[in-house]
Amino acid sequence: MALNWGIVGLGKIAGKFVTDLSLLNGQRIVAVASRSHDKAKEFLSTHNLNGNAYGSYQALFNDPNVDIIYIATPHHLHCQLSIQAMECGKHVLCEKPLGVNRSEVKKIVETSHQTKRFMMEALWSRFNPSIIKVKSLIDAGEIGEVSYINADFCHLMLKDENSRLFNPELAGGALLDIGIYPVFLAYLILGMPQTITANGNMFRTGVDTQTSMAFKYKNAMATLFSSFESFSDMVAKIYGTKGNIYINKRWHEADGFVIEKDGEKNMTDLPIVGKGYTYEIQECDYQIAKGNIESNLWSHKNSLELVSLLDEIRNQIGLVFPFEKQ
Repeated sequence: MALNWGIVGLGKIAGKFVTDLSLLNGQRIVAVASRSHDKAKEFLSTHNLNGNAYGSYQALFNDPNVDIIYIATPHHLHCQLSIQAMECGKHVLCEKPLGVNRSEVKKIVETSHQTKRFMMEALWSRFNPSIIKVKSLIDAGEIGEVSYINADFCHLMLKDENSRLFNPELAGGALLDIGIYPVFLAYLILGMPQTITANGNMFRTGVDTQTSMAFKYKNAMATLFSSFESFSDMVAKIYGTKGNIYINKRWHEADGFVIEKDGEKNMTDLPIVGKGYTYEIQECDYQIAKGNIESNLWSHKNSLELVSLLDEIRNQIGLVFPFEKQ
């Protein structure tokens, strides 16, 4: 089906999303919103879009031509805006993390059920062709029982107190921004761990700049890491009793993977369309056309369990945001 999209939060990620959406037939942007009307108009112009520019989020939610809202604001607004959009009759694709904590995600999920609106966390890596193929191979026993996962996401960032990444009021920090990816991968492959051990290095503003995590399972372990302090090779490594899988560099947006088995390495190339947001857009279209309120690939339950893991990690490293203390 053809979906008319509205976009809330007009930063860099939204720009990449719009570029990918333009590659898909039947999908179109009909409205964008910012707290600044001028910024909304500028976004339309920059991306050569025809549509309405709104200076408030509520005005976009009230637009009868909009079917689904893509929310790409800072993290602290995800819960409020997702609920607001669904209560106005809109479907929602909200950037990760869906909520800052489990309480927020629970409210969002409840609203989806109450309003019968489709809602999905925009965990785009879940829909990446390489991730989907790797998951299917593991489920089929291609590398035996998985015993160990090693995954990280590191990106060197200038420490700027004015940046959203280092602002606790905006739910900043490495864990929720990029650490969510390795946590997601361990969860996707191995499920909920028995125990978690986490350590973090904190910035003077109170958010984490580095976080290391160890997940223990009955017969497996995962070591995970996220950092604003350095770069890394970002090759995800999955070790099994019969073989290993290495997901290509910048594994969260991979274009292929290597299987190592019986002393041989075999490469599988799976080029992505656009940046890779195309696949989550197609998933929204597919599920909404079927009348579903969630995706079976990344369900409401998945979002609730993922944020529960993040909550436990945050508890161990002492990452609490000011608005959570109120």
